[in-house]
Amino acid sequence: MRLTRLAHSILGQHLQPGDLAIDATAGNGHDCCFLARQVGSTGRVFAFDIQRQALENTAQQLQKQGLAAQVQLIHHGHQQMRDKLPAGIQGKIRAAVFNLGYLPHGDKNTITTSATTLPALQQARELLCPEGVISVLAYRGHPGGEEEASAVERQLRELASGSLQLSRFESPGPVLLVLAARRHD
Repeated sequence: MRLTRLAHSILGQHLQPGDLAIDATAGNGHDCCFLARQVGSTGRVFAFDIQRQALENTAQQLQKQGLAAQVQLIHHGHQQMRDKLPAGIQGKIRAAVFNLGYLPHGDKNTITTSATTLPALQQARELLCPEGVISVLAYRGHPGGEEEASAVERQLRELASGSLQLSRFESPGPVLLVLAARRHD
């Protein structure tokens, strides 16, 4: 199973209509559309990206799929999520999704880095509800990618607590890191 499908499968177990979610890296809109379908017309997705092209790509995907109404596109870096989200949202986010690296078919010189991703992960953890999940798909094949992936994994291990656990899924290219509420079976 591709890691993107695995991430969506895990996120789907946590999301339901009416939930709030964050797409921290809108990219080409695939994760955003998935989140928007999961939260439905009564939910809300907040999608961040620093690249106008990424937000335009995401908007086109949302329009095509009839999902634009429940998504707010935010032209800012994910490290500003706490300041750019509506007041009173802390502790109410059900899912936060990060897809790290560069915009596919875009400028490969504009990449995510640990300088912005680590503060964004800290903020996402603070915004997360107790049953929430943070999914990070970190691509390691570009310059700086391996270092960012390692820093992100260290940060998520620190953010994991008694109620949250970190799961790691690896492929030859990216690594999927999921921080989610512990399941008591």
